[in-house]
Amino acid sequence: MLNKVLIRIKFLFMREKIRDKARLEHMLEAIDIILERTSGMTIESLTNDKVLFGGLAYYTMIIGEASYMLTDEFKNSHPDTPWRQIEGMRHHIVHGYFQVRVDMLWNVIENDLQPLRDQIAQYLSE
Repeated sequence: MLNKVLIRIKFLFMREKIRDKARLEHMLEAIDIILERTSGMTIESLTNDKVLFGGLAYYTMIIGEASYMLTDEFKNSHPDTPWRQIEGMRHHIVHGYFQVRVDMLWNVIENDLQPLRDQIAQYLSE
């Protein structure tokens, strides 16, 4: 009986590692969508397009949700990535959706997404 329990625990642990890869892939896909859509844009064009702003906020939320769902083991083994900040951005968008400012989202797009993309691509190649 104990052997079956240990096998089940090992299976669940391995399954979570597999899910980490999928979550990283979701993060990478969302980042690529945001970067592709905002290439050549200005903050003014984002300010004037509420639908685009909502879409970018949505994909930013996906990045945060996927980060939140990564295993603690994975996040602890990759401490150079600001996991808590990424998750905090997701919480801010979801729970304070009327308080999300264009300049805040634009700052994330302009300064944080490309370095995060580079890190995630590296993690996926490990």
